[in-house]
Amino acid sequence: MVYRRTDFSRLALTGLFLTLVTANIIVAEQPFVLAEEDGYRGLWYANQKTGDAYVYKYSGGMATYPQQHLPIAIHAPAVNKTFFVYGGSPSSGKRTCLHMVSYFDHATGAVPRPRILLDKKTDDAHDNPTLAMDRSGHLWIFSNSHGAGRPSYVHRSVEPHAIDRFELMATTNFSYGQPWSMDDGSLALMHTRYVKGQREMYLTTSRDGREWSEPKPLARIAQGHYQVSWSDGKQVATAFNYHPVKGGLNSRTNLYYMQSADGGQTWTNAEGDPLELPLVSPLNAALVHDFEADEKLVYLKQLQFDAAGHPLILYLTSGGYEPGPANDPRSWRIAEWSGKTWEHRDVTTSDHNYDFGSLYQESGLWRLIAPTAPGAQPFGTGGQMEMWTSGDRGANWRKLKSLTHDESLNHSYARQPLAAHPQFYALWANGDTHRPSESSLFFTDRDGTKVWRLPGKMESDVEKPDVAW
Repeated sequence: MVYRRTDFSRLALTGLFLTLVTANIIVAEQPFVLAEEDGYRGLWYANQKTGDAYVYKYSGGMATYPQQHLPIAIHAPAVNKTFFVYGGSPSSGKRTCLHMVSYFDHATGAVPRPRILLDKKTDDAHDNPTLAMDRSGHLWIFSNSHGAGRPSYVHRSVEPHAIDRFELMATTNFSYGQPWSMDDGSLALMHTRYVKGQREMYLTTSRDGREWSEPKPLARIAQGHYQVSWSDGKQVATAFNYHPVKGGLNSRTNLYYMQSADGGQTWTNAEGDPLELPLVSPLNAALVHDFEADEKLVYLKQLQFDAAGHPLILYLTSGGYEPGPANDPRSWRIAEWSGKTWEHRDVTTSDHNYDFGSLYQESGLWRLIAPTAPGAQPFGTGGQMEMWTSGDRGANWRKLKSLTHDESLNHSYARQPLAAHPQFYALWANGDTHRPSESSLFFTDRDGTKVWRLPGKMESDVEKPDVAW
């Protein structure tokens, strides 16, 4: 078997000696210094032309896309910084997916120049990176691939809580990677593998990030799945849908949930009933609700545990995959496990299947930050960011405030940092949904007092973001 040297030409690196350590994994030992970029610019991306006024199935500023990529931001109390990764664009204007890493310093309210981990050599935002942080504070960046046609990478920062030097830990292949740092020091990577056209769900684990377990198949129903996972460091869980044979990718439906308390060795449903894996039938013990029978599509947003350790699933239902009013209502909903049954609550509606937001659980309050208002391009991905709150565990919701008032671009994919600091509570990007455009990155605080824009062009090494709204 012949392995090609990884192309890190943007960083002018040579001489990475690759060694096979486990099946489909190559590692390298040589640390390298990351180049700086002169500002924060997001990646623009579009998927599937529609031939109508909406132009694409989904499109726009996709620096923090997709929902299956998590975490992408983590607050580190030890250094009072929130570290984050995103899909960026070079100053040349070329559409290529740069894997960027940076941080917000809560002590100074400023950001440094972002660092370029690598150029993924594609404009496909499905390759965007995800982030984990181990117990010692080392950053782990997982560079995804969209299918099996490109390699995926795992890098670790040389120093804890630092973004200047990284080492390549593994070259392999995974899609929609969701890495979790476990309390025992191990890493658990929930991910997708493309097998004969199917999107199959897997878990692989590692004690050191160099040698990884054989990927464990979790589900391979019909044409596959999308999933959003979560971990509290002790257990790991996933919520997922499936793609029926009829309609395939664009007919994703049903809602499933399963959990593991032993590092992924065994899995149960919410009731605690053991599951025989991989799941292969649409009607199985992990099923939360049969939306296929309701003729509804299911778009996953987020999974979390409440204070009692019960799962909460944020999702959206729709009448069809095409953009436009014909498939309304697009309903934001929450499924909560009460300890005995799944209870479903309506939150609000929005105008696109790929609208994405984040749910926050605070003392006596639930908060949602999402693009639930129409944007500059109605029925396009995203819109205007709004903040919603509920004081009765989601039974009733009220819109607290509008966060953005953009007259030219839509805002999309508001992402929640792990252990989010009130000063840096949600991160997202904007973009035109009808044509390629520039894309800025934004964040807001817990109360939505302001929205800040990360500097697109930096004149100094460290700068404070500007207030956008």
